[in-house]
Amino acid sequence: MNTSSSPTDLSTKSALVIGVGGLGCPALVALARAGVGRLVLVDDDRVELSNLHRQVLFRDEDLGRDKLDAARDALLRDGYTGAVELEKTRFVPDTALTLAARADILLEGADNFPTKFLACDAARLSAKPVVHGAAVRFTATAWCVAPEGRPCYRCLFEDLPAGDAVPNCAEAGVMAPVAGLAGALMADLALRHLSGAPRSALWAYDGKTDALREVVVGGRQQCPLCGDQPSISDIQEARYLGGLCAA
Repeated sequence: MNTSSSPTDLSTKSALVIGVGGLGCPALVALARAGVGRLVLVDDDRVELSNLHRQVLFRDEDLGRDKLDAARDALLRDGYTGAVELEKTRFVPDTALTLAARADILLEGADNFPTKFLACDAARLSAKPVVHGAAVRFTATAWCVAPEGRPCYRCLFEDLPAGDAVPNCAEAGVMAPVAGLAGALMADLALRHLSGAPRSALWAYDGKTDALREVVVGGRQQCPLCGDQPSISDIQEARYLGGLCAA
């Protein structure tokens, strides 16, 4: 793959992508084409027909296949020459810190809050930057949290909502272009960090008005993860009960 147009040599950099779905797929395309040298993919799902309109790495021929196998094959067809490491598992407490240690930056495009909070905690405890992404209906967000982890995801959302309080994309629906934009924004923030020009910004897109704006997130002194007196110093499974999945 020709990466001569990239301002920085990213061949020695690595990214852990949690969830190879509507956000992870476009993010992976951008990371691979930018020349990131090693991609670690985490997901345990299979390709379904309902995925194809927004999960751009997959084709009709991939239906029923493991998403990670199909994603690796798609990246290789596209000319990617770096390393693709597959972890056919969910991002869970038992292995979160081990997985976080394998990459320079984490990107999570999960569709559930337990995984998002787990990625937040694992990144902070591992001193790794993390890019959070989300897309529901006409709204997309992407946020890069610096290695020192302040402000962090818990500063914004504090704690997991009740299980049925917030619908996921399967329940609420999502516009494919909105998911694609979220994935592209995630990749942009990740590449900025890997290139040495980090921007810890939260971008929010409203598809109904076609408005993209930067939101300032302040650190919360009482945050249990990055506040003045943090209480979260390890990964405990009970903290994320509520259904963990990867995409």
